[in-house]
Amino acid sequence: MRARTLTSIAAAAGAAAVGYATVVERNWFTLRQQDVPVLPAGADPVRLLHISDLHLTPGRHRLMAFVRSLAGLEPDLVVNTGDSIAAPDAIGPLLDSLGPLLDRPGVFVYGSNDLYSPKPKNPARYLWRTSANEHEHDDPDLPWEKLGEEFTARGWLDLSNKRGRLTVNGLDIAFGGVHDSHSARDRYDQIAGQADPAAGLRVGVLHSPEPRVLDQFTADGYDLLLAGHTHGGQLCIPGYGALATNCGIDRARARGLSMHPQIARPDGKTAWLYVSGGLGTSPWAPARFACRPEATLLTLVPRTASA
Repeated sequence: MRARTLTSIAAAAGAAAVGYATVVERNWFTLRQQDVPVLPAGADPVRLLHISDLHLTPGRHRLMAFVRSLAGLEPDLVVNTGDSIAAPDAIGPLLDSLGPLLDRPGVFVYGSNDLYSPKPKNPARYLWRTSANEHEHDDPDLPWEKLGEEFTARGWLDLSNKRGRLTVNGLDIAFGGVHDSHSARDRYDQIAGQADPAAGLRVGVLHSPEPRVLDQFTADGYDLLLAGHTHGGQLCIPGYGALATNCGIDRARARGLSMHPQIARPDGKTAWLYVSGGLGTSPWAPARFACRPEATLLTLVPRTASA
């Protein structure tokens, strides 16, 4: 009888956890805020809104409402690190959700899920492998080029294997970006070389925070690196953190601000890295646990004497 009672309690607890993860936390959006000391002395602060991994389908009305509310922050710059859509008919709802944010200076890169429709898969497999290159033999079936055309028509810079430049709040910013390295579409050689030292700030943008790519950005003198992809682990254990990252970065940096590399390079070059926990989930894995969906407002401020 005692064993049956314990089994019943465990089953009830499991059902409650699943319900919480799929109904409550998945829709419990949050805005994280962080100061990052990357600007030259005397520069005015820059408010950078980092969004990532919406995986939007037209039915995600709560997600769309949250994204729409972000325009009220009036950021100086918007950076979208990819995986914006998860369905062919999601571009219109995405543009409607972004609304006035599209009138702000902005840049973007693609993630693999902007190109390929999501498929059902065993989520436990991420404990022993990643999904890298799983679309190696597939043709894109999502309207990713249309997505990019809509963004660029509104003035956002496409940084997928490209460089770009913007003046934001009086600050000259040099950008470099790569297409999704998780699906082997990154071509860093097309942007390789020292980031312009005359720029007030140098920002590297990528979807998946693969260390080999982060190392290249850092070696070329980028000050701030922005990525997504990890979903912050998506299913985390309180007090332990992410179980997996689905890429080469370590679990401790699955979400949030850190230095890259963590161990000083011989040339002394380091960069600030922010990995967004993202706003959405795959339609086939609609759950988050101990890892709330997020957007991030980074306030870029002048470096301190020791930074």
